[in-house]
Amino acid sequence: MKTVSAALPQPLLLAAAALALTACGQPTEKAVDAAAVAPGTVQAADAWCRPTPKGAKVGGCYLTLTAGSDDRLVSVSTALAQSAEVHEMKTENGVMSMGHLHDGLALPAGTPVELKPGGNHIMLMGLRDPLVDGGVASFTLTFEKAGPISVHAAVKQPPVVDSEE
Repeated sequence: MKTVSAALPQPLLLAAAALALTACGQPTEKAVDAAAVAPGTVQAADAWCRPTPKGAKVGGCYLTLTAGSDDRLVSVSTALAQSAEVHEMKTENGVMSMGHLHDGLALPAGTPVELKPGGNHIMLMGLRDPLVDGGVASFTLTFEKAGPISVHAAVKQPPVVDSEE
């Protein structure tokens, strides 16, 4: 691990410290024991966002949410984009479509709900800057019952899926 020189300008020193803390891991990087989630709370795990190609103004983020009691993810906010929404992807009659879940995403008590590529996900629209591999994307999730939670998602390439399995 490299050490940060105190000779760095204050903003760079603070940014380096924030990145070092991020590298140590966030609660969103650990799997959640569904039985350990307290009623009235929601836990986030395995949060990540896909890097965006140059010039792209939309990006996707994924995570697993586990609610301690029945709840609903109703909105997402972030300084990274003009807007953020919870989207679903579905295929009907061989046609894939994607759209905003206007009523939010149901979170049954004690059941992990995975937001993943090809399924439900968080869509960031009007990105102010690209999502860069190795970076961190922060956003706030708001629920119908539980208090809002801040999520710090690693920006990384999606795992490669072996098509022979």
